[in-house]
Amino acid sequence: MKILDGKKLTEKVLKKLSQKIVNSRLSLKLAVVLVGDDPSSVSYIKQKEKVCRALGIDFQLFKYQKDIETKQLAVEVRKISSDNSVSGVVVQLPLPEQIDSRLILNSVPAEKDPDILSEIGSAKFYSGDFLFIPPAVAGIVRFFEEYKIKVWGKKAVVVGAGKLIGRPMTFWLMFHGATVTVLNSKTKKITDFTKKADIIICGVGRAGMIKGSMVKKKVVVIDAGSAFKKGKIAGDVDFKTVSKKASYITPVPGGVGPMTVAMLMENIVRLNS
Repeated sequence: MKILDGKKLTEKVLKKLSQKIVNSRLSLKLAVVLVGDDPSSVSYIKQKEKVCRALGIDFQLFKYQKDIETKQLAVEVRKISSDNSVSGVVVQLPLPEQIDSRLILNSVPAEKDPDILSEIGSAKFYSGDFLFIPPAVAGIVRFFEEYKIKVWGKKAVVVGAGKLIGRPMTFWLMFHGATVTVLNSKTKKITDFTKKADIIICGVGRAGMIKGSMVKKKVVVIDAGSAFKKGKIAGDVDFKTVSKKASYITPVPGGVGPMTVAMLMENIVRLNS
């Protein structure tokens, strides 16, 4: 079993990015929009701010009350996006239920959308244009490249069909020759699928839902889920039992999380290069 070390790979990615920023004399600023005070969202934002500071990227957080309405938030996001000093705008998800997420994400212009969540950015990605890849997916892809993990011809199971990980990851895997099965909350007997998988990618946010008894030997496991369990961040995968069977596995924390932030920064640099 080999642990896919997100912290180590992140350091490698950020070192190259830092040099590119210096060499290109880029002046960059990331604006992050937070609605409410979800603990996971706050934790992710702190990571983003920390990395921005390390790279010399200016960072500004815009906080709004949880009960803000869609129309008002859209006006705010468009105002932030119109600021010429802002290089990229991130709307931290999830948004409260009363908010029309699609409308808010589309309020960010494609040229300032490092998350690739606007309809314009998403359309390019789903057409097979991989110049800009959603950060979480890009981080997972970088793991595959770094550790020479092949996906062509493999059986992949994606647990969760969300817009941040499940949906775009499924498309990328299919485009690159994997046979993909997507599991959701309505799927019965998920073990029937996970036990046959060569690659399992989870992005649900249910701590420890994938156990060692549910996977086969030599499986590649990418845990992109996170939830708070007893005050600590935990992944979708029960690391203790699954790691005994896996050939490669990402830890939580220290796996996909830091790489997602690193690839977000890479997208910001690319958008402004």
